[in-house]
Amino acid sequence: MQLPIISDTQAPASKQSDQQEGGQRGRYAVVSLGCPKNLVDTEQMLGRLDEDGYQMTDSVDDADFVVVNTCGFIDSAREESLGAIDEMLALKRQGKIKNVVVTGCLAERQQGKLLESRPEIDAMVGVFGRNEIVSVIDRLQSGVDEQQKVFRPAAIRPLSDSVRHPVTPRHFAYLKVSEGCDRLCTFCAIPKMRGKHYSKPIEQVVEEAKRLGDAGVREVVIVAQDTTYYGRDLYGESRLSDLLIQLDQIETIDWIRLMYFYPMYIDDRLIDTLAGAQRILPYIDMPLQHASDAMLKRMSRKTTRVSQEEILERLRSKIDRLVMRTTMITGFPGETDDDFAQLADFTAEQRFEHLGVFTYSIEDDTPAARLPNRVPAEVALQRHDEIMAIQQKIAFEWNESRVGTIEDVIIDSPLPDQEGVWIGRTRGEAPDIDGIVYVSGIDPTSNLDVGSMVKCEVVAADGYDLIAAPLT
Repeated sequence: MQLPIISDTQAPASKQSDQQEGGQRGRYAVVSLGCPKNLVDTEQMLGRLDEDGYQMTDSVDDADFVVVNTCGFIDSAREESLGAIDEMLALKRQGKIKNVVVTGCLAERQQGKLLESRPEIDAMVGVFGRNEIVSVIDRLQSGVDEQQKVFRPAAIRPLSDSVRHPVTPRHFAYLKVSEGCDRLCTFCAIPKMRGKHYSKPIEQVVEEAKRLGDAGVREVVIVAQDTTYYGRDLYGESRLSDLLIQLDQIETIDWIRLMYFYPMYIDDRLIDTLAGAQRILPYIDMPLQHASDAMLKRMSRKTTRVSQEEILERLRSKIDRLVMRTTMITGFPGETDDDFAQLADFTAEQRFEHLGVFTYSIEDDTPAARLPNRVPAEVALQRHDEIMAIQQKIAFEWNESRVGTIEDVIIDSPLPDQEGVWIGRTRGEAPDIDGIVYVSGIDPTSNLDVGSMVKCEVVAADGYDLIAAPLT
C-alpha cells in the first residue's frame, strides 16, 4: 500500500530554518487520510507539534514516531486507515520507529474496539482532543509507557485552525467554516464522529482566510460538513452569503471554491452573491445522493427530485458557466429497479460536469443498517458502473466543448520527466478530485513556478483531462 507520507519540504521556509537552528525534541512522519476537513485537522496538529519543537520528516526511516490521522466514514476508508495503522505498527515491531499515534475519525468512532484489536498503538487522540496532541507526544517521548487516550466531548464552540503546518502545495488551502452536522441522513455516521453542527464566527473565518492569503495561498477551498447550514447555530439563520461577501473582498486571494453544499437554505440572496462575486468561482460541490423520492425519504434527505431540479435550474440560470459536482449512492436498502432508473434518468438529464458514485456501505451504528430489503453487492456495483458510464459520456462531451476556449490555469506541479510541461487546473477543477490540465509549450527559461496563474487556450481534450497552451 502506498502511504501518503507528507514531506517537510512543504513547510514554510522560515519554519524549517527555525527548526534546523533550534534543538529538536523529536522527529515525526505523518499519514493523513480522508477528506479535506480531516486534512485541516492534520495541519492544525502538526502546527502545534512544530511550535513545541518537533520536526516533521519525509520518511518514516528518520522518524521517532508516526501520527496516523484516520478516516472512519465508509468501509473502504476504514480499511485504508487500518492498513496504514498496521503498516506503521509493523515498522514499530521492526524497531524502525518508536511510537505510533492514531488520531481522527476512526479513533473517535472505534475507541476501545480499536485498542483491543491493536494494543501496540501507543496513543489515541479523538477528533475533539486534537489540541492536546503535544501533551500526548511529550508524555510518550518522556518514556511514559502506559496507553495514552484523549477523547473529549464534542466542542461547544469551534476549534481554531489558525496554527497550521501546511501540507497542501503552498498555493491552495482548505478553510473549514464549521464543524459537525445536524443532518440525520440515515446512511451517515459523521454526526456520531464529529458531533453537532457549530459554526466559526464570521470574523474568525475571515481572519483565517486573510492569514492564508498573506502566506501566499491563491486558492481557498471552503469546506464543512454542511456549508449551506453555516451560521444557523450562531445567528439563528444561514449567514453563508454574509460570510462569502466578506471573503470575496480579500485581495490577496484569487480563487474561492465552494464544497459540500446541502440542497437546503440556498436562497436568491445566496445565488445572487455567487453570481456577482469577483473571487468566488462558479463551481459548486453539492452531494445529492439520489433522485428517487422513495430513496431520498429513506435516506432522510429532506428533499425531493423536483426540489433538487428546481435548485439546479435556479443556480445554472443565474451563475454564468457554472460547474456542478455531485455524488450519488447506488444499492441503498430498498432501491428498486424503478428507483435506479430514476437516478439514471436524472443523471443523464442534469449533465453534471463532475459526478462520483459510491456503492452503499453498511454502517453498523446508523439507522440505515436496520433497514430491510438489502440490495446485493453485485447489483449495487452494477448500478454504480451504469451511472459512471452515463457520466463518462457527459464529462467527455463537456471537455470536448471546451476546446478553443481561453482559461486561466493555476499551476499545481511540473510534469515529471517532461521539460516544459506542467499540470494545472482551471476554475472547473477542484484539487485532487477532478480532472487536470496539461500545459505544454512553456519556455523552460520562464519564471513559471507552482502557484502561477497562466492564461491558456484549451487545444485538446483527453478524456477527463485537458491539454492547453499558454497564450504568452
